[in-house]
Amino acid sequence: MGGRGVYPFAAKLRIGASGVTAAALEEAQRRAERAADALKRAETDLATARTRVSQTRDAHASALTLLERHRAQASANNGQLSTAYDTLRSVQAELQGLLSVLRNDLEVKTAGLQERRTFLQSRLTDVETRLNADVEARNAAAERRTKIEQGLTALVRLSAQVEKHSAALDARQNELQEARRRQSDEVRAISQRLDEARKERNASETALEERRERNRRVEVEEAEVRMRLEATIEALRRDHSVEPKVAVDSPLPELPENTSPISKVRELERELRLMGPINPLALEEFDELQKRHTFLEEQLEDVKNTRRELIKVIKQVDMEIQSTFASAYSDVRDNFEKLFGSLFPGGQGKLILTAPDDLLNTGIEVEAKPSGKNVKKLSLLSGGERSLTALAFLFAVFRSRPSPFYVMDEVEAALDDVNLHRFLTLVDEFRKDAQLLIVSHQKRTMEAGDCLLGVTMQPGGSSRVIVERAAQASA
Repeated sequence: MGGRGVYPFAAKLRIGASGVTAAALEEAQRRAERAADALKRAETDLATARTRVSQTRDAHASALTLLERHRAQASANNGQLSTAYDTLRSVQAELQGLLSVLRNDLEVKTAGLQERRTFLQSRLTDVETRLNADVEARNAAAERRTKIEQGLTALVRLSAQVEKHSAALDARQNELQEARRRQSDEVRAISQRLDEARKERNASETALEERRERNRRVEVEEAEVRMRLEATIEALRRDHSVEPKVAVDSPLPELPENTSPISKVRELERELRLMGPINPLALEEFDELQKRHTFLEEQLEDVKNTRRELIKVIKQVDMEIQSTFASAYSDVRDNFEKLFGSLFPGGQGKLILTAPDDLLNTGIEVEAKPSGKNVKKLSLLSGGERSLTALAFLFAVFRSRPSPFYVMDEVEAALDDVNLHRFLTLVDEFRKDAQLLIVSHQKRTMEAGDCLLGVTMQPGGSSRVIVERAAQASA
């Protein structure tokens, strides 16, 4: 325990050691630490070995106990099997099988216990061998510990000198740290000045590049001015036969107020560009265009006059159409109401304009209300009623604007007997003033006709027309 008490002190001495004394001190300290570590490992291994020996002995005892228990159990099982064999011969085969299984399990367990016992014995031998080796190592460690304690005693004597050297080294270290701090501050200031100098250099290079760019632009502009001057001199000599000196000495033309020569020149150049190149045939083209313009104006005036006349004609036609339509509508409306009343006794029928104020675009709606029904729309009427209403409108048109003859194709196909009788009455009324040609399959319609026309075709022959007079048919 005396050696362990000086370890922290030895670790403290190691921090400030220098020179030959410090090296000897560090070497002695390393040896002491290695010896202490070896001693600790030896003690740890000894405790571990003892624990393992104790565990091995306990395991061996447990194994022996378990083996004895299994043997006793096997003896008991053998006795039970003998008794069962004597008393239960009927199940001899099953008991023998079970006995074989148990014996095999016991033999396997016994073999396992034997192997475990052999392994534990070998482990016990190894542990005893390691214990003997640990005892030797412990003795050697005790000897090394004695030597280390002697070395530590010498180290204690050198501690005062080491403390002095450590204090001197600490002072020197503080001085060096202060000098390093000052150098760091100087380096930081120099770096800052260097960054500022770099920024100034970049700004100067940028300004220099801008000046160079301006110089290049000025040189290009000077070259352009020289070229324009040469072109102007050449134009003066070519177009006006004037030398530049004479042109410069000639008086300037008067300029409007608040107008500079440069702006006037730009305005004249813009006008020249708008005028385009000179066309020597411009006068002839102007005469042709003027003639064309005069011709087109005359044509346009004719078109306008024609348009005005057409508008007048259209208005007259529209007025005639409206007048004719109004007259025809009035007649058809009155005739429709009368004919509807005759075809639908007690009923009411009307024709209504959808746009009375615009007769050119108006439509006509038909309202039909047969007797006993409170409906007006044609879509709510039956098929026969719709057909009879359409016939009333058709015959109203016939009566309003008579014609020499009328052609109708199966207009009465959907009529029942009552409505068919009304239709035939209407036909009989109209037959006095015009000829009616009706295509029909109704027998009563055929009987009401004066003449029957039919088309027939014999087998293998051609078609032919058959005409039958009503008098011949009755005969």
